[in-house]
Amino acid sequence: MSKILIVEDELPMALALKDNFELEGYEVVVANDGEAGLKNALEGIFDLIILDVMLPKISGFEVCKTARSKGIETPIIMLTARGEEYDKVRGLEFGADDYVTKPFSLIELLARIKAVLRRGAAHKKETIANSEIVIGRLKIDFTSYSALIDDIPVKMSHTEFEILKHLWQKKNETVKREDIMKQVYGVDGEITSRTIDNFIVRLRQKIEIDATNPKYIITVHGLGYKLVLS
Repeated sequence: MSKILIVEDELPMALALKDNFELEGYEVVVANDGEAGLKNALEGIFDLIILDVMLPKISGFEVCKTARSKGIETPIIMLTARGEEYDKVRGLEFGADDYVTKPFSLIELLARIKAVLRRGAAHKKETIANSEIVIGRLKIDFTSYSALIDDIPVKMSHTEFEILKHLWQKKNETVKREDIMKQVYGVDGEITSRTIDNFIVRLRQKIEIDATNPKYIITVHGLGYKLVLS
């Protein structure tokens, strides 16, 4: 059963969508403002997010932009009452997968939902099929949180996995220590940049042939780190 998050402040609309989605066999969670919607998106596991543009507290654009910056890949369909091309383009640029202009027909929305969910399922299969990544001496699978060195299992902490995953997602780009801290520990994480440095040392010991002369995880002085892959 697919699970859908509806972020919509118009209560009659939210309840109508919820009732109809549940009749179609979907599990549904409703949030009535942008702040609650973002919290649900970051903390929950959903197959799809229906996201209104005009929301109290945080706009749908900001919810979408922030969710994507935090690594949330859940498909997003945005709802807009404006119908202006600029808003549609803006939503897509922020990471939305599709948009529907109000007023819309339920049949159209359900068709778009099914199409987006099909694409999402295909993407998951492709990701799992290509989930094994080689970085230096380390062969890693981020879906199963497993790692090998010379085909021998190696222990890695959850934090090591998450830091390396974030670097891999930003490969060949400079990633600031602050960005790593926010991504892995959240905004309120009580850690220092020195903690990140210590984890980088551990990762280099697993990845590099010579950890004192790294070729893969490079220090960008005064900023952070770069995972160099061809």
